[in-house]
Amino acid sequence: MKTNLDLIAETDKFPYEDDQTAEANSLRNRLFTLLWEDDEGQYAIGYVPDWVIDELSKTPEDIRGDMQLNVSDRTVMLFRVPQTEEERTSAVARLTSYWRENGTFKTLKGWRNELWPVYDRKGGLLFSVERAAMGLFGTTRYGVHMVAYVEHPTAPYGIKAWVPKRASDKSTFPGMLDNTVAGGLMTGEDPFECIIREADEEASLPDPLVRSTAKWVGNATYTYITEAKHVGEDGYIYPECQWVYDLKLPADVVPRPKDGEVEEFRLCDVDQIKRDLGDGKFKPNCALVMIDFFIRHGILTEENEPDLATIKAKMRRELPFPGPHQHNWPGSITEHSVKAT
Repeated sequence: MKTNLDLIAETDKFPYEDDQTAEANSLRNRLFTLLWEDDEGQYAIGYVPDWVIDELSKTPEDIRGDMQLNVSDRTVMLFRVPQTEEERTSAVARLTSYWRENGTFKTLKGWRNELWPVYDRKGGLLFSVERAAMGLFGTTRYGVHMVAYVEHPTAPYGIKAWVPKRASDKSTFPGMLDNTVAGGLMTGEDPFECIIREADEEASLPDPLVRSTAKWVGNATYTYITEAKHVGEDGYIYPECQWVYDLKLPADVVPRPKDGEVEEFRLCDVDQIKRDLGDGKFKPNCALVMIDFFIRHGILTEENEPDLATIKAKMRRELPFPGPHQHNWPGSITEHSVKAT
């Protein structure tokens, strides 16, 4: 039986600075830091695994573009020559498409034709990357998660939550339990509009209901490391930020599968969800969001969860790269999203 802290650790897996174990240092030594440079100097925007560096070195320069590789410092700079965001995005696409066509990385078999953003530290968009290729560069990934629940006076804690089972043919985490609605945030997409879109596509929940009822309750941040059993390949670094929403539904509104992403929805009480969490049935970051839901609703407290402070800290981890997950980020996405909700 997994503890809540175990579940959080399965999502927030990247070692912290004070972790100097052999295992942690071995992981760090397999990574190169992807750098960017502006008029104030260089800064990090991603973690590139060494096997990706090996393939970059083999890729023709007319495909790869200029690469500044510093092996001693374990840093790399890419996509610097194009001057505009559109040109840089095209340069990324040229490289990743070449790798896809040549079968270089298994992860690119999951190509989705969805562009995800990579931001600079001044609030701008540097370039966009095909969703399936994000792990190759270790840049920050953004998404939305929502737990839909109903008030149920006779249930434990007075509520039940709608829990979907992922389709068994999904390329990632097949058959695992999920949050009611979740999805990735594409370039230029507002988080609130994204959750409305996903609610319709995944759960057949109508736009007016979600738009008027969904409540933004904060962001979750963590750094995941991929596992082959779940996503097909080990060792990609996923710094992630999720915009988290609660949706209190009327008792007569029932989520229904629509786009094939979900096999079924079940209305579960807290005790059932706790059992499923302990049995490891939830997708890791969905377990984190569900635990966050339990904390907000007074189900997990200092009295019944001795690791509560550590859990809270790990689900709001400070990410090392710039973007709208940062409180002082000068862009507009966070500000706009709060207004929208």
